[in-house]
Amino acid sequence: MKQIKWGIIGCGDVAEVKSGPAFNKVPNSKLVAVMRRNAEKAKDFALRHNVDKWYTDAQDLIDDEEVNAIYVATPPSSHEEYTINALKKGKPVYVEKPMALDTDGARKMLEVAKETGVKLTVAHYRREQPMFLKVKEFLHKKAIGDIRFVNLRYWQPASSYNLESEGIQWRVDPTIAGGGIFHDIAPHQIDLLLYYFGKVKEIKGFSINQAGLYKADDLVAGQMLFENGIIFNGSWCFTVAASERQDICEIIGSKGKIAFPVFGNFEINLTQNNKSRTIGYEKIPHVQQPMIAKVVEYFLNKIPNPCPPEDGVEVMRIMQAMSK
Repeated sequence: MKQIKWGIIGCGDVAEVKSGPAFNKVPNSKLVAVMRRNAEKAKDFALRHNVDKWYTDAQDLIDDEEVNAIYVATPPSSHEEYTINALKKGKPVYVEKPMALDTDGARKMLEVAKETGVKLTVAHYRREQPMFLKVKEFLHKKAIGDIRFVNLRYWQPASSYNLESEGIQWRVDPTIAGGGIFHDIAPHQIDLLLYYFGKVKEIKGFSINQAGLYKADDLVAGQMLFENGIIFNGSWCFTVAASERQDICEIIGSKGKIAFPVFGNFEINLTQNNKSRTIGYEKIPHVQQPMIAKVVEYFLNKIPNPCPPEDGVEVMRIMQAMSK
């Protein structure tokens, strides 16, 4: 296999800008087919993105002989089914986060990947973006000394989300998303923590539906103790006042602090010896492109897996423990 010829299952909002165009922008990669249950929307996506083939049935796309790799970008409730079907067909899969509806589903996906020997990568794509790689570099070089603890706050007003829109409605339906907006947002943050600090020894958490705007919980508070002794404290609330909006991760060390948003502006604030400086980064037009480039290299046997399914399972386990 010299070129990865992609088929997308679920060409909705995520595939429109964040990921879809990138499949034709990285070397040795081409988007050849897309699938969406709504025929009109599938055809529209294909025409606008110059894709030759479109389907309304996922299995038809999986069975397409030209397609040799699958990107699963549907809501989490169907990740397990589509991923397993593709793996059993012998086609490597790049699956959106959260990896599955729950930890059990993610483990089944991992098991099938191992049984079939077919490659599976999870779309925790921030770990390949320059800003987050720079944070990792600072930590490796001990720019702020020995790490003591991490504080994360992701607080948003309910007005940030149009609860009437189809794209938000499924995200706050636990039967489709596995939980609320926490399950959509937290995988990126938790994956970065695992990427930076390694294995987790203990997890604690609470979750509650305070505002009652939808079925899912709207407030989650969690703690983790990493095996290396670092402690994490995090809170996610989706019904605060607009004035209390926050998106900040603070890594506190013995000689300073690294602070950065996970979803906001592309900048790092580094404090060393009581002096602070800000490092800015340009916005990435297609935020998944750096990860997709690595996934293509992995599928072509050039590099190790940039985000193994074991990592996706662990993220699911942590989220489930925090929001039980």
